[in-house]
Amino acid sequence: MLKDPSKKYRPFPPVALPDRQWPNRVITQSPRWCSVDLRDGNQALAVPMNVGQKLELFSTLVKIGFKEIEVGFPSASNTEFTFNRRLIEEKRAPDDVWLQVLVQAREDLIERTIESLIGAKRVIIHMYNSTSPAQRRVVFGKSKDEIKAIAVNGAQMIKDRLHRLKGTEITLQYSPESFSMTEVDYAKEISEAVMDVWQPTPQHKMILNLPDTVEVAMPNVYADQIEWMCRNIQNRDSLVISLHTHNDRSTGVAATELGLLAGADRVEGTLFGNGERTGNLDLVTVALNLYMHGIDPKLDFSDIGKIREVYERCTGLTVPPRQPYGGELVFTAFSGSHQDAIKKGLSEWASVTTVCKTEPASAVKKGLAERETGAPQYWDVPYLTIDPQDIGREYHEVIRVNSQSGKGGVAYLLETEFGISLPKDMQREFGPIANDEVDKLGREVSGAELKAMFWREYIERTTPWQLETFETVSRSVAQSEKVLRSAGGKWEASQATKSQQIVQCRARLLRDGKPLEISGQGNGPLAALVHGFGQGGVPRFEIVNYSEHALGSGEEASAISYIQIKHADGKTRWGAGVDTNIELASIRAVLSAINRS
Repeated sequence: MLKDPSKKYRPFPPVALPDRQWPNRVITQSPRWCSVDLRDGNQALAVPMNVGQKLELFSTLVKIGFKEIEVGFPSASNTEFTFNRRLIEEKRAPDDVWLQVLVQAREDLIERTIESLIGAKRVIIHMYNSTSPAQRRVVFGKSKDEIKAIAVNGAQMIKDRLHRLKGTEITLQYSPESFSMTEVDYAKEISEAVMDVWQPTPQHKMILNLPDTVEVAMPNVYADQIEWMCRNIQNRDSLVISLHTHNDRSTGVAATELGLLAGADRVEGTLFGNGERTGNLDLVTVALNLYMHGIDPKLDFSDIGKIREVYERCTGLTVPPRQPYGGELVFTAFSGSHQDAIKKGLSEWASVTTVCKTEPASAVKKGLAERETGAPQYWDVPYLTIDPQDIGREYHEVIRVNSQSGKGGVAYLLETEFGISLPKDMQREFGPIANDEVDKLGREVSGAELKAMFWREYIERTTPWQLETFETVSRSVAQSEKVLRSAGGKWEASQATKSQQIVQCRARLLRDGKPLEISGQGNGPLAALVHGFGQGGVPRFEIVNYSEHALGSGEEASAISYIQIKHADGKTRWGAGVDTNIELASIRAVLSAINRS
């Protein structure tokens, strides 16, 4: 790289537009969309799609909801021409879908293109010629007037042949290719020259496509160019201003969104951004960016996984795992703090949607307004811009675990995949243990692997103590105490008795493989066991936390118990036990905690 790049490169000159309006505007509705996957996307493939692949992708684009689809460059090859004819002759295009074809301003190419469209219901004939200073100088060696003459002659040749498309509804489209590198006044001049030939009206508009063919400036400059054209071109009400951005500076999406603010009506692009060099605009991203702002994009990406599958099969390309919305990992959190925030956010949203389903709308609105927690009426989950379910993704994909993860992610996977709902304090204990193991593996781990770690750490702890049998007997014990009774308006002390249940236990254990029996008593099985251990010479401890839940349903369902014990020195340990008998599950949890001490 050069020490002083200014000696070789220069910044793109800005547009003189001091009173620009687009920064203060807000997008409130979706634009018209045109997919160019089958043309611009296809010509960028090392191995272009065959007719069968193009037919499958076309069908998918129709299902998504595209009403304008650039199906190809029919004058470029027999495959392109044949595909066009199959779409028309086999009536594969619904009546409300416009078939768009691209053609250069050359007579032989225009003739072949018209032939490919005979019998079509609705077509957009898209003519272009390049207009930038570099193209005029390097490629064509022509002046501005000569380049304008190419455009005018091409427009006239198309107009002269339209009578051959009898019964076909036709829209004409012109692109001053490399518009973003062209002087705006010259782009206006050549576009108006084409308009003079085609004579668009407010009732029968033409499309003026203003492509950012190669990104050479920041997206705000492109927005200025679009607004300048919208404000200065003649007969603006007879035009549909269209955008076609590429991604050379990785700002194709930004350029499009700012271009819409600047006054454009229509957007061309491809699924997942396939296209020349660094690609075209990603239509999925722009559409779902609108969706996350509450705007109906008029495109259906509710099964984005299936769309991605068809795209990858037909194009031979792979959607990057971090591709916005469509990538495998975009709804995945590895960071522990992210995982914890997502888990809490999803829980809050679940509580809001439950209320919305069970209460009248008026009560829901009032209740949400009064909630002290400030739970939102609208989606507001940390780190997730939209609900993954809206585009066919599942919540279990949201959180995955590697060495960077924390207790929140570990707890989330155990609960969602296996129903293991760890108490908060136990999450704090097990999270670092799991992270240490994952760190040693040096990779992401599955939910099953996490469960195995938990089982090894807690459930399968059988040394030094292992349970053989556990039996309990309950009996009632009378206790005496003084109570106050009312007699003739006076309170008098008297003796009373009450009954209390005492549980006696007998446990057969193995200690380091050697049989041992202990017995104890208390107000429940756990208290009796703790007493028995004390009688057997085990250092004193107490149970400070206990919870349990089912691990399934039906007669064969197991229960899992979580118990935290505290030793005389103040140190605590958690244990866990599983059994079909809830009492035995809790006993095993105590032994697990002792063994871990």
